[in-house]
Amino acid sequence: MKKSPLLFLLTSAVHAQSPSDAAGAGAAFGCLACSGMLIALPFVLIALNIALLVWVARDAKARGMDNSVVWMILVLFTSLLGLIIYFYSRPKGDLIPCPNCGNKRLQVSVKCPHCGAA
Repeated sequence: MKKSPLLFLLTSAVHAQSPSDAAGAGAAFGCLACSGMLIALPFVLIALNIALLVWVARDAKARGMDNSVVWMILVLFTSLLGLIIYFYSRPKGDLIPCPNCGNKRLQVSVKCPHCGAA
């Protein structure tokens, strides 16, 4: 039965006996840590991208923008450039909680985009 590279690295690091084996064990753990980072990095980037998309959608809705889905798609495909474009084109102003529903809305807006109350 052929051992996987990950299993080989773990067993060689655990069974190190002599000083030269200890150096090899340190190298094995270093290789394992580096490959773990390379595996985890795409998942972290995907999670950050999803969080960014959710934030853009909520912010666009709170500012009364009807096209929040379009902004999500733009930020999804253009990433940082789309986010910069969104920041410069969104309505400016302070967000305050709506007295009726409690969701955030622009202070200058006439009605709440969530519940429609004035």
